[in-house]
Amino acid sequence: MPRSVNAVASRAKRKKVLKQVKGQFGARKNVWTVAKNAYEKGLSYAYRDRKTKKRTFRGIWIQRINAGVRQYGLSYSKFIGMLNEKDIQINRKVLADLAMNNPEAFKAIVDAARA
Repeated sequence: MPRSVNAVASRAKRKKVLKQVKGQFGARKNVWTVAKNAYEKGLSYAYRDRKTKKRTFRGIWIQRINAGVRQYGLSYSKFIGMLNEKDIQINRKVLADLAMNNPEAFKAIVDAARA
């Protein structure tokens, strides 16, 4: 008796992967073995870079806060130290947004930390 293979499921699996790599360059978009490798590598990059994105944004927020407090004669580390001392709990994302888009509110926070 001949070997039975589930061609329907195999084809569906390949179609799913080829749909995911659509738009990539060269053989990555249409050759099954190359596309499968590209797909798997892309998933690992996506997982890794979701973590990297958090680090990157934290660094950007810190730079923006530092630029904002330099106008008031402070450094980032001194400012954060003052906030912790006064028990003002506000995260870096919000502080960075205030420093950029709402300078008067940011100045109020700086003054509250200094007081």
